[in-house]
Amino acid sequence: MQNVIGIDAGGTLTKVAYINDQNEMAFKIFPSNDFAQVKHWIEQHAHIQEIGLTGGRTKQLLEVLNTMKSIQYLVEFEATIKGVRYLLKKEGHQLKRGIITNIGTGTSIHYMEDTEHFRVGGTGIGGGTLTGLSTIMTGISDFNEITKKAHDGSRESIDLFVKDIFQGMEPPISGHLTASNFGNVSILKDKKHKDQDLLATIQGLVGEVISTLSIQFAEERKSESIIYIGSTLMNNEHLKKVIGNYTILKKHHPIFLTNSGFAGAIGALLFKVEQSKQTS
Repeated sequence: MQNVIGIDAGGTLTKVAYINDQNEMAFKIFPSNDFAQVKHWIEQHAHIQEIGLTGGRTKQLLEVLNTMKSIQYLVEFEATIKGVRYLLKKEGHQLKRGIITNIGTGTSIHYMEDTEHFRVGGTGIGGGTLTGLSTIMTGISDFNEITKKAHDGSRESIDLFVKDIFQGMEPPISGHLTASNFGNVSILKDKKHKDQDLLATIQGLVGEVISTLSIQFAEERKSESIIYIGSTLMNNEHLKKVIGNYTILKKHHPIFLTNSGFAGAIGALLFKVEQSKQTS
């Protein structure tokens, strides 16, 4: 239904899911600090009549839209889970249970089993942490630049690894595990660190905190699979690698869904489409 769209107004990014002229699901991203761009895009597409809306900044977006179009608010967690289920099915994953870790500005963690789901926890560590620390430490605040430079960076001279502590000895656990994030800085006091190395290390810190917490919940719920989603993972292969490697090391199965950053918008779109079909 091309006259229906789904919008997820997040803390940093506003995501839109819609059906294009080829009858395929398509996506748009707007900064959440400029909702006028969202309004302008909707106005350019006069055929849009109905909007499913979710996300923490829904109220602010509604004030800007000021539209007579049919708009339905959906609880963010409900919309996101619906979007995740859609993407899992589309990509051929058949899961009875799983942990869903949604990495946005912060991180929210859910448990899903069959048709049931509920929130089990979360952390303030997320994309906001990544961009915030990057800005303070390197002056770089653009997310795309951060991820690009981090991909080329090394954590070796900044993080303290297990192998650095057990020099000349066989460590009792994997030597590549992080013993202390940024722990080498106080040891190598006079060393100058490149921006790309600092950015890679920040991503390492964010990724390891999130994956460690997710793994703890997975073990508590006896879940093998952890589904990592969220806008912070979009075009961020370095962070995916950090999270994926650590999850595998801890004997769990990481799943990274294509377009997972749009899960909330997809869920909002699907809710509105289903409602429209029921009333037509």
